[in-house]
Amino acid sequence: MALALTCVNADRQIEALIHLLEDPDDGVYTHVRTQIVSFGEEIIPSLETAWETNLFGMLFQNRIEQLIHDIQFESLLRHIQKWQEAGAASLLDGVILISRYQYPDFDEAAMLKTLEQIQQAVWLELNANLTAFEQVKVINHIIYEVYGFNGNTKNYHSPQNSFLNIVLETKKGNPLSLSLIYSIIAQNLDLPIYGVNLPRHFVLAYLDRFSLYKTNEIAATEVLFYINPFSKGTVFSAKEIDHFLEQLKLEKEDGYYRPCTNVEILIRVLHNLAYSYNKLGDIEKEDEVKRMISILST
Repeated sequence: MALALTCVNADRQIEALIHLLEDPDDGVYTHVRTQIVSFGEEIIPSLETAWETNLFGMLFQNRIEQLIHDIQFESLLRHIQKWQEAGAASLLDGVILISRYQYPDFDEAAMLKTLEQIQQAVWLELNANLTAFEQVKVINHIIYEVYGFNGNTKNYHSPQNSFLNIVLETKKGNPLSLSLIYSIIAQNLDLPIYGVNLPRHFVLAYLDRFSLYKTNEIAATEVLFYINPFSKGTVFSAKEIDHFLEQLKLEKEDGYYRPCTNVEILIRVLHNLAYSYNKLGDIEKEDEVKRMISILST
């Protein structure tokens, strides 16, 4: 009985707080906002219902929209921190969190199903007798010819290129997002293909399997060759990275040739996203993305 009364009282408190959102006084709103945000994500359905009824006009609706975004964003920051603290083992889980920033209610199951379909198509074409280069040719055929993925050259700096759910829908992405799809599928099939944080152009490295088994350390494993997913999986060597760095007038660094960590990849995704929002003049979103970067950088 006491528990039921507590729930009723909480519901009444939430209802009263939501009604106070119409108050034009900024001081009242600031106080009410703090209390509403303290309820966390459990209050979002009540806020959405109040928004749909639209009892109090545009100010009321705008405040509710901002509150829902703020609550979801704070929750996202906590999930990013937990992902990192748990070892950042799953690159896919980290990328899904980034998609949740712009699309908190996107259909994750549909996205995973698409990835599984591509992966299954690759798996059906692989066999134990294929060389590393032949395996890459199979992946390239499935991703670029069968499924039609391509580099988004027309809207290279669009924020959409940083959200994997959108890239899987449009089949267009930047070097990093296409690399993510490529490497996630490859690693799920036990192929040693990992991201390389090359300046201005993210690429992949196909590692020597025997060296990887021996060292059990991705960053210390010998690289057989590199892959450029933005150029339909073109294979190239370390000499071409040398030339690329010379063109950029950059000194050689080991990190430009070696696989990077999942955390470094997510930071790269977020830097791309922050740059995209900056170009659009959306400073508020740029600042939020920088908050995500700061969590992963600690």
